[in-house]
Amino acid sequence: MKSSILKKLEHVKQCHQSTAEKLTDPEVIEDQELYKKLRQEYAQLDPITQLYQRYCKCVSKIDETQELAGENDEAMRIVVQEEIAKLNEEKNSLEIELQQLLLPKDPHDKGNVYLEIRAGTGGDEAAIFAGDLFRMYSRYAERNNWQIEVLNARESEHGGFKELISTVKGTEVYSRLKFESGAHRVQRVPETESQGRIHTSAATVAVLPEAQDIDHIAIDPSDLRIDTFRASGAGGQHVNKTDSAIRITHQPSGIVVECQDERSQHKNKTRALALLQARLLDQERRKQELEQAENRRNLIGSGDRSERIRTYNFPQGRVTDHRIALTLYQLPQLMEGDMDAIINPLISEHQADLLTILNKE
Repeated sequence: MKSSILKKLEHVKQCHQSTAEKLTDPEVIEDQELYKKLRQEYAQLDPITQLYQRYCKCVSKIDETQELAGENDEAMRIVVQEEIAKLNEEKNSLEIELQQLLLPKDPHDKGNVYLEIRAGTGGDEAAIFAGDLFRMYSRYAERNNWQIEVLNARESEHGGFKELISTVKGTEVYSRLKFESGAHRVQRVPETESQGRIHTSAATVAVLPEAQDIDHIAIDPSDLRIDTFRASGAGGQHVNKTDSAIRITHQPSGIVVECQDERSQHKNKTRALALLQARLLDQERRKQELEQAENRRNLIGSGDRSERIRTYNFPQGRVTDHRIALTLYQLPQLMEGDMDAIINPLISEHQADLLTILNKE
């Protein structure tokens, strides 16, 4: 293992010991807020420290065993060599685990997300595909016991959606969906195509982490233009008579958000402001990602929504993720929400990139 990584592990070990000592201090115990913070730090450091101690014991045992390798007894030498091989295998495995634990954690991984899907090039077929993508994500949410709720939707006349914005809530949602942002391209024969020609169309997906308290972005009320209007679509007499839908324009950034799902204007405003917070946070995060672009490869590309990340070829039952050159002939299963076969390799590739950076530091 590189000396730079060993130094980091020694630092973690020292911090772990120091935190453990502080947790026994009566003054710290009386300060419940500080005590809670230190307990969280200890919980984060403990798995790494425990694993590092196992690693150190393994290295020490290898050194002790190698001293026996020079024995004159041939049978003993064979036993020692076999033992050293087993220990080296254990050591390599522990090294990989330790490096993975040292990888920087995305603070949003455990949180909820806003899922935005918009029809791109391709007219009606693009809108239908946007609807298919929403169905795919909904099925995946069901498999993971997540809750998905539509905040705003603009339906297309011939099916699907021109735009759909929803929330997805549950465990580890952002960690599983964060690489879905980008342009998704579809190749298939539309139902209205009489000559059987394959058409290509696209839809864009944006996955935004729900803003947490620590991510709070101050919004000046004077920067907002708030408009009310009547909700469109089904909803009965109430929708036709009440201006309950809300549109908020954040004038400095030009970001516009709408919410018309609730009958209460107040609830729609609250939801729209929360969505605005998430979009402003996403904008800030993208600025940071661009600044870091020279240090790591961004799996969702440059952040440009027009950049193609995945192609769904229906005639061949094939899906290709262009970022990691992964092709699967499991398109029907994928569209039914069986997405782990494509999400897991994306996560693994991302971790491999982070490990490369860790080893270069």
